Amino acid sequence: MTFTLPLLIVGTVILVGLLIAVVLFTRRSDGDKKEDAPKKKRPRDRTQVLKEANRRLAQNPKDTEALLNLADIYYNDKDWEKAHKTYSLLVDMCSSHSEIDEFQVTLRQALAALNLKLYEEAYKGLMIARTFNSDVFEINYNLGYLEYRRKNYDRAAASLTAALRLQPDHLQSLKYLGMSQYRIKRYREAIASLKQVIDQRADDKEAIYFQAQAYYENGQNDMAIQLFTHLRPDPAFGPQAALMAGSLHMKSKQWDLAQLDFELGLRHQNIRTEIELELKYRLAATLMKLQDVSSAMGLLRQIHGVNPQYKDVEAQLRKNSELSRNQHLQTFLLSPESDFVSLCRRMSESFFRRAHTKITDIQVRKGEYCDILAEVETTSWADIVLFRFVRTTGQVGEFVLRDLHSRIKDVKAGRGFCVCAGTFSEGAQAFVEARFIDLIDKPELLKALNKLGSF
Repeated sequence: MTFTLPLLIVGTVILVGLLIAVVLFTRRSDGDKKEDAPKKKRPRDRTQVLKEANRRLAQNPKDTEALLNLADIYYNDKDWEKAHKTYSLLVDMCSSHSEIDEFQVTLRQALAALNLKLYEEAYKGLMIARTFNSDVFEINYNLGYLEYRRKNYDRAAASLTAALRLQPDHLQSLKYLGMSQYRIKRYREAIASLKQVIDQRADDKEAIYFQAQAYYENGQNDMAIQLFTHLRPDPAFGPQAALMAGSLHMKSKQWDLAQLDFELGLRHQNIRTEIELELKYRLAATLMKLQDVSSAMGLLRQIHGVNPQYKDVEAQLRKNSELSRNQHLQTFLLSPESDFVSLCRRMSESFFRRAHTKITDIQVRKGEYCDILAEVETTSWADIVLFRFVRTTGQVGEFVLRDLHSRIKDVKAGRGFCVCAGTFSEGAQAFVEARFIDLIDKPELLKALNKLGSF
């Protein structure tokens, strides 16, 4: 018993010591593991990267890693001036620093230049980038855009088609492709491309305008008029759209609608001079058709004040100054067909003094002339006379006289008279020399009209 107790005490002490040793060893091992474990890197924020990059560049201005970090930050921040400057440095260093990704820095330098509107530099950079990799959307789209700006429309269409193979739903690519197709006269394709844009972006006025132009060039005037009419209020495209809508309405002789189109176009502010002059010129022509000679003359004088050599404005002013003062001449040239025919009847009946004139037939060729056949009897002679009244202020040629001569023979008339508000060509005058046809030009017409007095 005396011997056992000391043994128990010694054993207990040893056991406790072992436990303490194990605990200490375990803690130390855990501590060693924590020290040996790699520390997680906290993500560096923009400020840290900038600070570190600038510190390194202060020591070495050609530190590629620092320049790349700076360029990346500027590019992502859309700080295009700094991005362009930094990527330009990196592009210059590519030949001596193989660690630089030449494709990426060239592409980004070009895109930064594009955003700064340095178009020539951007174009060159994108062309170089394409030699590294031609299947990149940003390269094909932006080259297509730049080729369009450079008016290389075939090349633009090719690049934009390549871009759309990579991103089929990219609306800007579709838009510039459609506009390029219009420029190279592929009107049906342009209509289809621009329709996809307008279906998803109904407020894209430029796309609508080009689609309207494509419809017009493709002979689909009804569709073109709808779109041009829709665009008339737009500040950017309204004047041109109004000009086109009015011109199409003039073509179909819808004078009232044409007048409205041109007047709406002229209400816009800051119209390009060439568009404004053409709007006024065509409005004047429309007003002439509507017999508003005074307003038409006012517009012609406005055009003459800006550009005296604009088209035939000076000649029209000379010609129409008399027209504005002579109601009969207005009727002869501009009035509806019924009024024109009525005037021609009066002239025929009063053509020969102290004669009995009986009109037996009237034929009208729409918009060109009126033929009046009459039996004329005086105290000294009697005959059948054919009058042809031609509605023109221009030159009447030999063809009209040959046709008149043929008709004189058909109706067995003894004499013929050709009356116009213009002149007769040398060929026409030579043709009637040996024939019973008299030519009545503008001065003689005015004398005849003056005999009529007022309506």
